[in-house]
Amino acid sequence: MSAPSGIKVAVIGGGVAGAAAALALARTGAEVTVHEAHPDPAGPVGSFLSLAVNGLRGLELLGCLEQVRAAGFEVPEQRLWSGGGKPLGTMPRGRLASDDLHGVTLMRGRLVEVLRAEAERAGVRIVTGRRLTGHHDHGAGVRAEFADGSTAEADLLVGADGLWSATRTLLDPAAPDPAYAGLYNVSGRAEQVAGAPGTFNMVFGRNGAFAYLPAPDGTVWWSAQPAEPRQPDLAAVPLSEWPERLAETYAADPVPLALLRAATEVHRPTLMHTLAPVPVWQRGRTVLIGDAAHPVGAGQGASMAIEDAVVLAQVVSAGRSLAEYEERRRARVGRMLKAAAANREAKKAGPVARRVNDLVMPLFSRYAYTRSTAWLYTHDLGELTPAA
Repeated sequence: MSAPSGIKVAVIGGGVAGAAAALALARTGAEVTVHEAHPDPAGPVGSFLSLAVNGLRGLELLGCLEQVRAAGFEVPEQRLWSGGGKPLGTMPRGRLASDDLHGVTLMRGRLVEVLRAEAERAGVRIVTGRRLTGHHDHGAGVRAEFADGSTAEADLLVGADGLWSATRTLLDPAAPDPAYAGLYNVSGRAEQVAGAPGTFNMVFGRNGAFAYLPAPDGTVWWSAQPAEPRQPDLAAVPLSEWPERLAETYAADPVPLALLRAATEVHRPTLMHTLAPVPVWQRGRTVLIGDAAHPVGAGQGASMAIEDAVVLAQVVSAGRSLAEYEERRRARVGRMLKAAAANREAKKAGPVARRVNDLVMPLFSRYAYTRSTAWLYTHDLGELTPAA
């Protein structure tokens, strides 16, 4: 690819990955259009998410760190609990103890809103209601085709369309499909019942994991992740019935059941999925980023997508090949995928595995946390050179 003087980029998907990529590429001088399938990928969509310090450093390069911080709140500490109520450890949340930055928690929709607003200020055009159905790399460029019959020509097509990526399938028809992970997620908010703001609590219960986080406004943000081997029909349960159903699920665990019964808001439940390693991340003038290439989870999905966006913009702005982007990201993402798999299995652990976890986790949090996570939190993304 040539240097991006006037390069035209079509970004497929306007969520976290798409908005971050559009902003990063626009900062380096590209002409970017985002094509989003949904009417509004921001707003009250999804649950809350956490941004670790590596993601926050990416946002700093994009020029919107302070806006994101203002949209959420800092969470310096995390506490882990066993299903029997035993404390398993206290450690920094999404950072090392030596970091000046603290992890930030906010609603996914608010993060998307900030990224999209900054992207539009940087000159990005956002078009909604466009679902990708085809693409054709004709050497001189790439043409995106949409369900409404419209098309878009570009020099580069960025597939940032998430777990169920149409771009991934068009790029490689043999690409793996998502598979149910044996867990589902129900989240919401409740009136304050206990705890101080700034602490993320994770309970590894007998029937899955449960997280809760007191917020500065006096509410508690909670997320239940029950383990269910058979894929459930989540839509069959009315939202209003979920708090009581979850209270029954976690009745034998040290979960603050009063919190569930005080729920004032329940978000739409979602199934959790895994995706086998995607063999093709880029080909010709098309590239995948974020969940379209590697849904990692474990509190790093948004941060890894932001890292992808920065690295892609660095490579494109330098006129280098997309293979260099893939080379720079594969090993790091692969390591994160292994950590996420271990995290997921801990949430589904049976009685024996839970007992082992209860023995190992206190030692890990006290003696090995800093050493084992330094590769993640101290990662240096370099610089993002702005357009002249």
